[in-house]
Amino acid sequence: MIFTGKRPNNLGVRDGKLAPCPPSPNCVSSQASDPLHQIAPLNFTSTPEQALSKLKDIIQSLPRTKLITETEDYLYAEFKSGLMGFVDDVEFYLDRNSNIIHVRSASRLGYGDLGVNRQRIETIRSKFN
Repeated sequence: MIFTGKRPNNLGVRDGKLAPCPPSPNCVSSQASDPLHQIAPLNFTSTPEQALSKLKDIIQSLPRTKLITETEDYLYAEFKSGLMGFVDDVEFYLDRNSNIIHVRSASRLGYGDLGVNRQRIETIRSKFN
């Protein structure tokens, strides 16, 4: 069985912000202020272009991942779970002024995620640093 769901229509960057997390615990965002959803952004000391290129390489090295959108300051990828095929929408927004990359990782379906979205971002962070 595959539980892909429909791609959300609220993704992307609007006024320097990624979409807020829903109330459910299956989303993390570096722009969230509440402890349930808050996660640190990625920091970089290279050029923004090098940082985004490195991030793209990391994303593409992970299993069951498909890069959907890429611009000079934004990456959006879909990550599919191995067993049931659940899809998570994962976004990265590069803030050139602050030398950080904001992150948002959210399950497309369901309520809980057993910490999968948070763990994914931390895995990416460990490879990125």
